[in-house]
Amino acid sequence: MSFIAPITLKGEHVTLEPLHASHLDGLCAAVKDGELWKLWYTAIPTPDGMKAEIDRRLDLQEKGSMLPFAMRRNDTGMVCGMTTYMHIDALHRRVEIGSTWYAQSAQRTGINTEAKLLLLTHAFETLQCIAVEFRTHWMNQQSRAAITRLGAKQDGILRNHQRLPDGSFRDTVVFSIIESEWKTIKRHLQHKLA
Repeated sequence: MSFIAPITLKGEHVTLEPLHASHLDGLCAAVKDGELWKLWYTAIPTPDGMKAEIDRRLDLQEKGSMLPFAMRRNDTGMVCGMTTYMHIDALHRRVEIGSTWYAQSAQRTGINTEAKLLLLTHAFETLQCIAVEFRTHWMNQQSRAAITRLGAKQDGILRNHQRLPDGSFRDTVVFSIIESEWKTIKRHLQHKLA
């Protein structure tokens, strides 16, 4: 199996499906739930830009640097967001979990916790990763708090890491979970879901 082979990850609350062009309508509906593209400190596609974003992620998958997923709620069957393994480093067995967004109705429901548990379990136990990284904008307090609640530790801040479309700069906060921490974090996430 390729290090980044597409796979479906299924939990009790959410299923992560390999991203496909057929997810377009569901993702457009999900992003409209909360008008998520209006958040200035993150890059979430508009409904009109969703096809281009799906194409971009699938192109990066083809090049071996991303494994994108559409997330589907198990209770309603509705698509509720996107997430990815990105910045894939097969040689050093590292991935970043990122480019994640959820419909507003899926936020604070346990879906994020379970999706991260599924992704982390696959990364550490199947892909044998030595570290999994998370990155977010310094100003994205909600994301920073969610990453910390997972049990990830802050590694540092990349100052002026990226220039945003409006000309402002993004300071990127970098977090990680390393292999030796995984068993404890897994128990923590399972406890949160119970």
